[in-house]
Amino acid sequence: MPEAKNLVAPLSPALEAFLARTDVETPYVVVDVDLVEQRYHQLVAELPAAGVFYAVKANPALPLLQRLNDIGSSFDVASPAEIDRCLEVGAAPSQISYGNTIKKRRDIAYAASCGVRRFTIDAVPELEKVADVVADAEVCVRLRHDCGGADWPLSRKFGCEAPEVAQLMVLAAQAGMRTGVSFHVGSQQRDLTAWDTTLEVVAGIVERAHEGGAALHFLNLGGGFPGAYVDAVPSIPTYGRAVRAALQKWFPQGVQELMIEPGRYLAADAGVLRTEVVLVSRRSPDDLERWVYLDCGRFHGLAETMDEAIRYRLRTPHDGTATGPVALAGPTCDSADVLYEKNAYHLPLALAEGDHVDILSAGAYTTTYSSVGFNGFAPLAEYCVSAR
Repeated sequence: MPEAKNLVAPLSPALEAFLARTDVETPYVVVDVDLVEQRYHQLVAELPAAGVFYAVKANPALPLLQRLNDIGSSFDVASPAEIDRCLEVGAAPSQISYGNTIKKRRDIAYAASCGVRRFTIDAVPELEKVADVVADAEVCVRLRHDCGGADWPLSRKFGCEAPEVAQLMVLAAQAGMRTGVSFHVGSQQRDLTAWDTTLEVVAGIVERAHEGGAALHFLNLGGGFPGAYVDAVPSIPTYGRAVRAALQKWFPQGVQELMIEPGRYLAADAGVLRTEVVLVSRRSPDDLERWVYLDCGRFHGLAETMDEAIRYRLRTPHDGTATGPVALAGPTCDSADVLYEKNAYHLPLALAEGDHVDILSAGAYTTTYSSVGFNGFAPLAEYCVSAR
């Protein structure tokens, strides 16, 4: 892995100004909502035919949702609480898609009472629940994808195989519902062919569903667009070209409605997680590797370091000085609270107790993963800034 001095990325003036404050206790995340808006417009420019449904689970901060609603985004939600947050910032029910395939019957009823009509499913019992509760529902059937090439796969729990997708579309159409297909190629997807290979499968599903009397009213391409972590990723224009080419190849006639569900791409790079060094130690006098313990760990929002899947970029006050290998861990009394041990992170030898470590591109999937008080530690605090 590159040394820490190579991991520093320019931050916005608004972020730097907040990080310069001395009155804010660590750990915390600070998000620049102007950068979220910038990312939104960049993505729309690359996929202008697609409606953006921001994945609220990535970061549900109200200022962030408010900004996205103001500029025309729609929203992908996973719970009644996320529906409420979207409605709170003024989103119309028609802008909300209930994308979680696992829903209590009463949660479906609540969503319907709010005016939400689009629901994602991947099993007959879930279709039956939606049909029983929402007579005029729109049903999006999720295809299982193996998520090869993704740093954070999503294939284990969600989706069904292609024949079942076609069958569910037909059953939904027979119940009088408008039908669609969704898939997710995996979060932080670095394989540009992922959309092409999946859309080939979707094209076959649509053909089989059409034979059974079901039409494709909408197609949801999911997320997968990346944040800027340690491992290099293509530019968003490169992603845009790959997705547009795949759509033209497998759906040259176009689709009635196209959706995308970005979360990480919009929020990750807009945020910085500031944490403080609690302890630097060596297991033995001869051990070259230091253990650096931070006041934020796996239970405080850094859950995506599980299996060292997401490798964040780091910034310290001593960047540019001599470095050495480290293992990084959190502060809790739990041996699972280790962030990085196998990957060769190097940090400055001068790093000491009380120093700040900035974890970059931490605006997504941090606060939402923070525990409510494990070991008595407070949940991860969050602040939003803007130059406006």
